[in-house]
Amino acid sequence: MNHLPAESSGPIVNPSWFRRALGLSLRILDRSVALDFIFFAAAMLLKLYWFNKLLSVAYMDMTKTDAIIETGAILLASFWTLLLPTRGRLIALIALNLILSFILYADVIYYRYFQDLITVPVLMQLGQVESLGGSIHTLMKLEDFRLLWDAVIIIPYAVYVLWRGRADLKAKAASNTGTVRLRKISIRIGCTIAAFMLGFSLFFTNLNHATDTWAKGLFEKNWWNLSIYNVAGALGFHGYDIYRYAKINWLDVEPVSAEHRSDTQRFMENRAAARSELERTDALFGAYEGSNVLMVQVESLQTFMLGQSIGGKEITPVLNQLLKESAYFSTFYHQTAQGRTSDADFAVNCSLQPMKSGSVFIQYASHEFGCLPTQLKSEGYSTNVFHPYQGGFWNRNVMYKNMKYDQFYSMKHYELDERLGWSLGDKSFYRQSMDVIASLPQPFHSFLISLTSHHPYKLPAAEKLLDTEELTDTIMGDYLQVIHYADAALGELIDRMKAEGLWDNTIFVLYGDHDNSIQNWDLYPRFMKDTTNAAEREQVIKSVPMLIHLPDGAHAGTYNKASGQLDMTPTIMYLLGLSTSEPKWLGAPLLTEQREETRLVTQRNGSWTDGHRYYIPSADGLSANGKCYAVDTGELLASDACMPMTDWADAELTMSDRIVMGNLLRTFKNNGAVEAVGKTAS
Repeated sequence: MNHLPAESSGPIVNPSWFRRALGLSLRILDRSVALDFIFFAAAMLLKLYWFNKLLSVAYMDMTKTDAIIETGAILLASFWTLLLPTRGRLIALIALNLILSFILYADVIYYRYFQDLITVPVLMQLGQVESLGGSIHTLMKLEDFRLLWDAVIIIPYAVYVLWRGRADLKAKAASNTGTVRLRKISIRIGCTIAAFMLGFSLFFTNLNHATDTWAKGLFEKNWWNLSIYNVAGALGFHGYDIYRYAKINWLDVEPVSAEHRSDTQRFMENRAAARSELERTDALFGAYEGSNVLMVQVESLQTFMLGQSIGGKEITPVLNQLLKESAYFSTFYHQTAQGRTSDADFAVNCSLQPMKSGSVFIQYASHEFGCLPTQLKSEGYSTNVFHPYQGGFWNRNVMYKNMKYDQFYSMKHYELDERLGWSLGDKSFYRQSMDVIASLPQPFHSFLISLTSHHPYKLPAAEKLLDTEELTDTIMGDYLQVIHYADAALGELIDRMKAEGLWDNTIFVLYGDHDNSIQNWDLYPRFMKDTTNAAEREQVIKSVPMLIHLPDGAHAGTYNKASGQLDMTPTIMYLLGLSTSEPKWLGAPLLTEQREETRLVTQRNGSWTDGHRYYIPSADGLSANGKCYAVDTGELLASDACMPMTDWADAELTMSDRIVMGNLLRTFKNNGAVEAVGKTAS
């Protein structure tokens, strides 16, 4: 039998030109010590430039100073790799490149939906990403993959370095004397120290200059992640975010000092005293004692389309009629942040501000809160929550147990006989939920969270019943279609309540959870006076409907006083005659017969309104640089017109954060500050 000669047996004996090229590149990198490090730094700086362009945040284009800060951050993130021998350094740089690139890519996708950067708490919620499905797909763009372009090169190269690199460097390493090896180690140590010192100087010199001048107080008064990004850059923001998370969750043994606990308790007791005074003197306190409570949180429902028509049809005919029969709050604002739907749930039911980063439902589900279902359950109510989605989404299974609901009806409890959007269509959801509610012992508290009108607002053609005219085939047109469907579903829910005899002995509450995430202002002209006015834009995005239909239909009409989601639980408890004179809640009752003083509605990012002025904070975090607008006209006022109330809004956010993170309601109770809920005012 003939055999092939040894030199023809394959690439292991006679490496191909490609293998030889890889070996040569590895030996060059081995001799240069820092060439691969320079390639890495240059590639990351280019990606950070692209990242800034992809975000395209107004007034945050990358400047020369920003590029210097980003370069410093790159060096600080990677200087340690220079200590490693060639193969270890290459693998470490490739892994670091892929990790940082993925984070930047995730930032871009996240920003398009939430107008914010991704944080550690959000990364801990990545189990939800699969559930987002088509919603994430609609946020992706081909140009985003510039952030991952080099993966097709560096991943195969990493495979080569791991599997073949040792052999290619072995012969050369064997010829090195002890002196040569010592010299190489000394060079690596020197390069490491130089990279660290240069990175430290580039990053912190420029950062400290900013925080000592135009961005003074940025890290103490950080209501918006983009303000940190504006000063520290993308990598600097994520480094700070990791530090912030570690400090809150691991490093602070006592997250809230004794002095701050006392200040917070006094602040909350002052809020409680104002509510208590109303309970003693206002006739509406307890006027609906013993009534059932049915609350509906409608996904992405906003105020601007109420009363509007398109293509010859009303967009929300059911709601338009219901507004006339209910107490309708026309200047009601959502107060959500990154937690979106879960933030609305928390703000409404627990009357505290959500977190500026992540979700209370995820981070602090084990803490003690004075949430509405907890209070009503202690008064003998049957308490149930209904949502046709996975029970683990937003950690609802855990949080709802802590909120003392008797039962959480999630997707597994429903027959999916009308698949629309993310899960079950609202019509079937309300019908199946009412099958349960109609059999509940009374009084009951039932909380329904709808889903069909969730981004990306897709309905089958058969359910698109509006002629959306010039908005057809746009995301706004799709949004109006799903809201029209959601409105019709609400009509069926109300009809069912009436048929079951529940309409006349139930407080019915309906509100929108948050905005629709549509910020292409070219789609809004028919709904706004001036699409270029910043104050009007802010109010359109933040305004959601809220109405309360009382069992006897009393107190119907439009209420123009500024109000927000934190006011919901105190309002319902007030009508039921349950005292809110304890320091558990930030909100105040909305339906009272007494004249109210100015009400301040504070947003999580530090913006606020009192119904007359609307304050929008500056990206640099400085109060004096924020914009103060007249609500009625949209006119820009002198910043001094908003300064006193800005301090008050900041105080509310600070106190709420202390309560949530420090679990202070439990502390207040242990101190004897909080007594059991009673049916009369203290």
